Amino acid sequence: MTSTTSELPEVPSSVDGASLDAVDAQALGDLLRTMLRIRLFEQRVADLASAGEIRGPVHLYVGQEAVAAGVCLTLTRDDFVLSTHRSHGHFIAKGGDLNGLMAELFGKETGCSKGRGGSMHLVDSSVGYVASVPIVAGTIPVAVGAALSAKLRGSDQVAVAFFGDGATDEGVFYESINLAGLYDLPILFVCENNLFSTHLPIHKRLANANIAENVRGFALPAQRVDGNNVGDVVREARQLVESIRSGAGPAFLECMTYRWLAHVGPTDDFDVGFRTREQVEHWRARDPIDAARGSLERRGALSRPAYDAIVEEELRGVEDAVQFAQESPFPSNEALLEGLYD
Repeated sequence: MTSTTSELPEVPSSVDGASLDAVDAQALGDLLRTMLRIRLFEQRVADLASAGEIRGPVHLYVGQEAVAAGVCLTLTRDDFVLSTHRSHGHFIAKGGDLNGLMAELFGKETGCSKGRGGSMHLVDSSVGYVASVPIVAGTIPVAVGAALSAKLRGSDQVAVAFFGDGATDEGVFYESINLAGLYDLPILFVCENNLFSTHLPIHKRLANANIAENVRGFALPAQRVDGNNVGDVVREARQLVESIRSGAGPAFLECMTYRWLAHVGPTDDFDVGFRTREQVEHWRARDPIDAARGSLERRGALSRPAYDAIVEEELRGVEDAVQFAQESPFPSNEALLEGLYD
């Protein structure tokens, strides 16, 4: 059975709403650059995966860039981020090293996880990117542990757990938000609701598909925003992060968004039959990058030549990362047991 746009939950506000024009031009320019970096990186990864140069599975973030960019703008370098199988956008938005990320996808020794993890096992502790893992909801309790650590140490760090709507089908999600609320832990739960758990639409899994509404039953402040409107994401995330940092306890942010590509890999997966081309085109028309660029152009803060120059600069950074990865060595046989303990 296919699903149409009419079957999907209502998306709050509009991607070209006034909230974008309300964002400071400098900040929106920074957000646009971050979203472009993610998009261009992911598109290059798709090409490399199609060509067989990247051999491991890749879950691409194309279409969802506003969530990672918007939330991470509100964080400090020392704040913790924990991610999912769809991890590249969070890694880049938190300031992770692009060379190390690309090398990891190639399985090279210079990768951020020394070539041992691939796309779904990323680490860059230098920028507070703790880890990503492929287990659905697996990093949510780890993020709660990071928040507990911050509270016990008396630091002002905030932990952020990124996860998809499919993670809210897991019991550990509810255990985690309950524990965080019980102990007033400094954590922001960010649900990237892209409307599908792999290929199963949300309305076939949840009696109430408004996840934020469900979370309020645990006495957590919970907001639902248009995850394709980076202005909305920043506004709500900043308010919640500031509240958490002040000691008010955990909060939940549900960002309504959509992945353009397959659940895994560089294809569009129309052959699976769970979504239509019409639905994908509906969401492509709500491109968060186009919306941010349009807002800046309307205000006279960005010209087309200036935008093209940003794209070229970011493309060079991506190509430099590809070259770095291609020229890096694979881990040696002698290093096979490093990091393992008896």
